[in-house]
Amino acid sequence: MAQNPFRYFKTSPEIIQLGVMMYIRFPLSLRNVEDLLHERGIDICHETIRQWADRFGTYFANKIRKRRSEAMRQVPQWRWHLDEVFVKIRGETHYLWRAVDHEGEVLEAYVTKKRDKAAALKFLRKAMKRYGNPVVVVTDKLRSYGAAMKEIGNVRRRETGRHLNNRAENSHQPFRRRERAMSRFRRMRSLQKFASAHSSVHNHFNLERHLYSRSTFKANRNAALREWRDLLVA
Repeated sequence: MAQNPFRYFKTSPEIIQLGVMMYIRFPLSLRNVEDLLHERGIDICHETIRQWADRFGTYFANKIRKRRSEAMRQVPQWRWHLDEVFVKIRGETHYLWRAVDHEGEVLEAYVTKKRDKAAALKFLRKAMKRYGNPVVVVTDKLRSYGAAMKEIGNVRRRETGRHLNNRAENSHQPFRRRERAMSRFRRMRSLQKFASAHSSVHNHFNLERHLYSRSTFKANRNAALREWRDLLVA
């Protein structure tokens, strides 16, 4: 029987889950979350919220990712969009590689110090191991993608072209807003950990409200919240 991950915490798991969701889902600082919880009668220090997010952000994200990857592996993967963004860590440039599906949901996030063939190959293998092999892979003209896909035998599935990768470019925006609220990152490990958790939580609550009526959006939002709360007992 698995041990309860909340067994050493005096605060209820429901409050911990609420704090983690508010911090990861919305572009809020730790002190913003502290103030919002205080308005709800919950007296918690911002450092406690940081510890919750560091410890349980990955815990909840892994549960979401496991459900999603199991469902996605049952059907063929049509189109992936791959892109990388520059992230500064203590003044040094790092690269956050991201794989996005045709609906704009982030599949994988991986941080490296370089963007050469080895980094691209490791990123591709990690994503394909979890979600399967896509029919089409859209990338920019970075040579590292071509070299990596040639080694794994996917070079014929690659597509490049102007505006084709806008799906991946637009998917960076929520992370960039979150990065500014956090005043950037100080360690590569912290960036990797938060980027993975943020992508899963963002996918879960990304309801694309512009595509649905108000009533349908509200029903989808309630369903997402129910599923999020069910993670405590899953």
